[in-house]
Amino acid sequence: QVRLVESGGGSVQPGGSLRLTCAASGSIFSLIFMGWYSQAPGKQRELVALIRSDGSRRYADSVQGRWTISRNNAKDTIYLQMNSLKPEDTAVYYCGAVTSQPPTNYWGQGIQVTVSS
Repeated sequence: QVRLVESGGGSVQPGGSLRLTCAASGSIFSLIFMGWYSQAPGKQRELVALIRSDGSRRYADSVQGRWTISRNNAKDTIYLQMNSLKPEDTAVYYCGAVTSQPPTNYWGQGIQVTVSS
């Protein structure tokens, strides 16, 4: 089992910044990747950014160049630095992780990010 706990959400004005944190605990030895997903009201959950076990990263086109995903040296915590926030970034953000032993998807509880003037 892997437990994911998110923190760092909140409300910010357009153009502002936030940093989300996701701490993983439990059986993290077989993590394949960890990532962030957003879900706006009435829409499906979609990938925002992920970081693989080898350190490679992938971003959604909508956040490329504005946001950065990173992790700590222990590889059990990831961060999402969100710069130049736009109202359309408003959503609940979920931390997700995938393990190989056994093959399992895990989700955090979600955290609200609201961008509004």
